[in-house]
Amino acid sequence: MTNLDGFFLFAFFILGAIVGSFLNVCIVRLPKMQSIVAPASRCIHCATPIPWYDNIPLISFLVLRAHCRFCRKKISFRYFLVELLTALAFVLFYEHFGLQLILVPYLFLLSGFIVATFVDLEHRIIPDEISVGGLVAGLALSLLVPQMHDTSDMTLLAGRWFMVILVAFCFVLLLVGHFLQKDQETTSIEPDTAESDGMFYTMILIACGLVFLIHSLWPLLEKPGWENILPHTLSLEASLIGFLAGGSSIYAMGMVGDLIFRKESMGGGDVKMLAMVGAFLGWKLTILAFFIAPLFGALAGIVVKIRTKESVIAYGPFLALGALVSLFWGNQIIDFILRGYGFF
Repeated sequence: MTNLDGFFLFAFFILGAIVGSFLNVCIVRLPKMQSIVAPASRCIHCATPIPWYDNIPLISFLVLRAHCRFCRKKISFRYFLVELLTALAFVLFYEHFGLQLILVPYLFLLSGFIVATFVDLEHRIIPDEISVGGLVAGLALSLLVPQMHDTSDMTLLAGRWFMVILVAFCFVLLLVGHFLQKDQETTSIEPDTAESDGMFYTMILIACGLVFLIHSLWPLLEKPGWENILPHTLSLEASLIGFLAGGSSIYAMGMVGDLIFRKESMGGGDVKMLAMVGAFLGWKLTILAFFIAPLFGALAGIVVKIRTKESVIAYGPFLALGALVSLFWGNQIIDFILRGYGFF
């Protein structure tokens, strides 16, 4: 390892710790619907503003021995854990992807996963600021960084058909569920607010329209003079397809679970979170994450059932874990599966 490599590893560790400090603010305030900008950081016990020298990531926690300087009450270990986890994750992402533009959207996705995981574990919710906000960011970054997606003809064509089938299947399930459960208050997606869910469904309709619009414009974009725009446009289409495929797949699973068990089996936050994953990873890696997540979730569910007798678990962390496995090793896993079935 050269001195320059060591410098960047150290720099990303420090950057990750700083970002982790901000993520702690999000974890605490977003579930309470508080601003993450103002007021400045303060003790959650005595509300005393924290001076800058007590707000240094990692170091201040150790120096203060996990206690507030003013009221001496204990500071949760989660603050240190989030900062350390984010710092180490930033280093791992840098080592895997290198110092290139594609690293930026993936670090953004990682940060969203960390907030969603800790909030979901504690409150059993995934804030719309993370899922829907991350979805919008994923679409925007896909337009700016076309390297995020496979935009080959066959991939996009298969993605369009897969998207159409999934969306149509969800529409049928919605009608069936409404007919069978019209006298029940519970639906497959219990909205945090009617406004947020309405906005999300509006985004689904817009995304469907944009996919077919881009597809219809494809012959025009292939003409001379549009060479620089075409990759960005196709990347946006791949992101839109991923968003629709990710959200629809887990929505359909929740609807089927509702019809079988006659109760809510999948939260709306999980639907929006996998839709966000789709915007960043595209439809293939997102569907792979959709199948990987239950493997981790089932193991955790068994442990929780044995220890606490509860049958409900926070699913967001396992969606994040499945997405990370898919991001790092998804293409190799897909190739292995296809070769195993003789497609290659």
